Amino acid sequence: MAHLLGGENLTVSYATRTVLDGITLGLEEGDRIGMVGRNGDGKSTLMRLLALRSTPDSGRVTKRGDVNVGYLDQSDVLDGDLTVGAAIVGDQADYEWARNPQIREIMGGLVSDVDWHANVHALSGGQKRRVALAKLLIEDHDVIMLDEPTNHLDVEGVAWLARHLKTRWRPNQGAFLVVTHDRWFLDEVCTKTWEVHDGIVDPFEGGYAAYVLARAERDRMASVVEGKRQQLVKKELAWLRRGAPARTAKPKFRIEAANALIADVPAPRDSMALSKMATARQGKDVLDLENISLNFQGSDDGRKLFDNITLRLAPGERLGLVGVNGAGKTTLLKLLNGEITPDAGRLKRGKTVVTAVLTQEVKELDDVADLRVIEVIEREKRSFNVGGKEFTAGQLVEQLGFTNQKQWTPVKDLSGGERRRLQLLRLLVGEPNVLMLDEPTNDLDTDTLAAVEDVLDGWPGTLVVVSHDRYLLERVTDHQMALLGDGKLRGLPGGVDQYLELREAALAGSTVTGGGNPVTSAGQAQTAGATGAGPSEAEKREARKALNRIERQLKKLDQQEKKLHDDMVKTTEVGDFDKLADQNKQLKDLADEKDTLELEWLESSELLGD
Repeated sequence: MAHLLGGENLTVSYATRTVLDGITLGLEEGDRIGMVGRNGDGKSTLMRLLALRSTPDSGRVTKRGDVNVGYLDQSDVLDGDLTVGAAIVGDQADYEWARNPQIREIMGGLVSDVDWHANVHALSGGQKRRVALAKLLIEDHDVIMLDEPTNHLDVEGVAWLARHLKTRWRPNQGAFLVVTHDRWFLDEVCTKTWEVHDGIVDPFEGGYAAYVLARAERDRMASVVEGKRQQLVKKELAWLRRGAPARTAKPKFRIEAANALIADVPAPRDSMALSKMATARQGKDVLDLENISLNFQGSDDGRKLFDNITLRLAPGERLGLVGVNGAGKTTLLKLLNGEITPDAGRLKRGKTVVTAVLTQEVKELDDVADLRVIEVIEREKRSFNVGGKEFTAGQLVEQLGFTNQKQWTPVKDLSGGERRRLQLLRLLVGEPNVLMLDEPTNDLDTDTLAAVEDVLDGWPGTLVVVSHDRYLLERVTDHQMALLGDGKLRGLPGGVDQYLELREAALAGSTVTGGGNPVTSAGQAQTAGATGAGPSEAEKREARKALNRIERQLKKLDQQEKKLHDDMVKTTEVGDFDKLADQNKQLKDLADEKDTLELEWLESSELLGD
């Protein structure tokens, strides 16, 4: 495989801390790499270095001269004054970019529900993220680097992105490097894993599951080696304690050997354990929503967010909620928590219920921003019962990865992942018996997620989780329900896969017309005489089949065209001009065939747009 880019002896330090220490690695054609590690260990720093967005303190980044690198940052980098269309395709006319089936697929997968003419600054965080991702993916890159691309994407968006990355290049072409906490996504798209920790990078073959197994085996072997080392250390220290009866040259050698053994012991990595906190006693009645109806906020036309739904939570129930953006998942949690009142129906709350809600925004920490981590927990209580043992506040926060030094850091200076950890710990020390988590995986690294899942496995209370993280939902909840945007709440016996099937069927059977997005509304019949009842469902089905057929044919023609271009380059090099003329004619025939198919595509699209 051909080398694309790499780093040699990369070192980056901040103040007294070295984040990357002499890292050497590279990307080759066909690489599909996921990068994991704790928050603050240097994943984003390494990606920025490889993307040539920042420079190391020492070392260098090299890349092949013709390699084009696309990079998606975590931060918002779009010009807020541009419209969505201008931000994605610039000044291209709709008919120009719509000729490319891959671009049409990207638009449909990411921004079909976004107003094409809206200014970027007016979009939600999730919409901005999808617009930035669409802008990157429609460009022709040899290497794509994505920093937390699944943040703000719903389950469908994550599944679509996985399909796109798996089919974007041939297996031995292109490369991507992705940082994400979404373990399902890592398993679905990655064939290699880089673990960034303690200033180094450990490579593993396979996706997240393979990485976890390999890391467990590595840690087991390290434990065996460390056990033998400790036995040697004990023997040498025992000898040293005997006193100094024969301190000759030979004993001095033994002293040096003991010191070498001790000095060679590697510093232990920060460990993190979320032990089971005590919970308030739970009665047989928990939370019931009965015949709830609620209009959209600010809607005066009677449009309902929830239309006569009923949800009953049993003691110890573990429910996962999925749904399209704007379908009301967060609102449903607020109804369960009594924060908002429905237009119709009622909330029935058990007498012993103690709720706690982990929100998406981490706003609960705003009132303690100037306090230190240890002070935040000590304000709740001085001692805590964890797994039947008594812990001080300092011991408790240390379990969650806050070292002695970090415990005295002001909350406002914590990273996003650290704030998320502290927010969760603050909820748990309140001993709730109903825990509601709204997108809990945001900003958490995979090690923290594993710790969170471990404590949730033994959670004795009632659990409700809203998340786009399939791995988390399938791990910690017993059943899932869906909000599909039609005001109803549906059970999902088949889990997340059933939800995706329902959404696919819903999208295939309906036309999205809101927002004026050319992906969904361009080409709608607006010519004189275009009146009447519109096409039948049978005609629409045939049009959809035609669109799928045409797009498959266009992809094949694109591949033939690319191969023909490569052959023409070789023919030119050998000077066979007769063959070159024949190839040129083939190229023209392909272009004519593509024009015909693209016209058919537009006609079928217009039929569906009625």
